[in-house]
Amino acid sequence: MKIRQVEIAVGAFMAAGLIALFFLAMQVSNLSAFTTGEGYEVSARFDNIGGLKVRSPVAMAGVRLGRVVGIRYDQSSYEALVTMRIESQYDQIPDDTFAKIYTSGLLGEQYIGLDPGGSEEMLADGGEITMTQSALVLEEIVGQFLFSKAEEKGLE
Repeated sequence: MKIRQVEIAVGAFMAAGLIALFFLAMQVSNLSAFTTGEGYEVSARFDNIGGLKVRSPVAMAGVRLGRVVGIRYDQSSYEALVTMRIESQYDQIPDDTFAKIYTSGLLGEQYIGLDPGGSEEMLADGGEITMTQSALVLEEIVGQFLFSKAEEKGLE
């Protein structure tokens, strides 16, 4: 009888662990935070989006305002067109806001950070953020560093 109770307790503990692991995986993959469709969509064009993905956060001053809902390549301008859904409660974002792609932590996920402008006009559904800064690609930075070091050695 005692062995049976231990087996049931171990089984319950394992089930609780698997449930906790499932919820942790959902948090890490951003699948648990789907937007409900409320809010408005704005777009921005970037030369390079790095590892930005659909469902990546859109934040201002460290507060998540929305998520990336679409990424596509514009063949006419040779740029990435990123569509973001901003929650409806954040409807006072100036239309001259600056959008930058940041990385959270050293090797963390990428997200879009918004820096507000000073315009009296606000972004609305279907609006476009025209001032953008592309993602910093680690390989490009290392390549530029190595190239500059090689040039210094050549000048000596």
